[in-house]
Amino acid sequence: MRMRMIAALTGLAGLLLSGTAHAYPIKDEMLTKNKLYSSGRLAAAACKEPPVKDGDAASLKKYWAGINTCLDTVWGAHLTKAGLPFSKPVLKFGKIPKKYCDFEIVKDDSMAYYCPQSKTIMAQLGKNWLEDTDDLWLLHLAGGMYGYHVMNLVGIEEAFQAAPYANKNELNEQIRRQSLQTDCLGGVFVKSVWSSLRRPGEDWKHLLGLLQTSGDVKGKPRTAGKGGNRVYWTKKGYVTGNPASCNTWSAPSSKVA
Repeated sequence: MRMRMIAALTGLAGLLLSGTAHAYPIKDEMLTKNKLYSSGRLAAAACKEPPVKDGDAASLKKYWAGINTCLDTVWGAHLTKAGLPFSKPVLKFGKIPKKYCDFEIVKDDSMAYYCPQSKTIMAQLGKNWLEDTDDLWLLHLAGGMYGYHVMNLVGIEEAFQAAPYANKNELNEQIRRQSLQTDCLGGVFVKSVWSSLRRPGEDWKHLLGLLQTSGDVKGKPRTAGKGGNRVYWTKKGYVTGNPASCNTWSAPSSKVA
């Protein structure tokens, strides 16, 4: 099993043991032709955002828990209707321990990790997530982390773990495909509840601006994707409202760089 790290602030996913030599394109149909892609558009749903205050961790926990309830409702109805498996993830808050779920835990103020074995989203709420809490970043973040759970339910996570790779660069590209898929699924969720949020269009544009500047960090392994590609996949999910648009596994390398 690969060791991975997922830092939700940047969409980072990664790391690296050995693998079998393999050439692109990816051929595993659990990744490229997953039944999730033929499940149709997510139905429009109502989601009320709980109040959240800058610097107030307790209110942020309540906000994320409230959005997670919306995600349970939206994805539960969608996957069940499509005949796909569904169960709710566990949502926990607190300091993320070293080696949590066999991850390489990064040293960040704010982090979130999804553990596929226990189906648990673990979020560490630091100062940087408690600033400017009224924008769409937290909503999209919660939707993206839930995207890892959806991918786990439908077999994408297992297939990703089993996918062979020839070298470190190829592995990192696979990790970016997984990470960018969660951006897209986050956009799909935002689309499904957008009308009920009663937010101005400027909030959506502001989110895209934040994503544009939140891609891979210079000097570190490229596992999150460029800011432009984070925007591309998030917009694609939002415009269509359909998981079919989130098939990063069949996309050309330029779109997952």
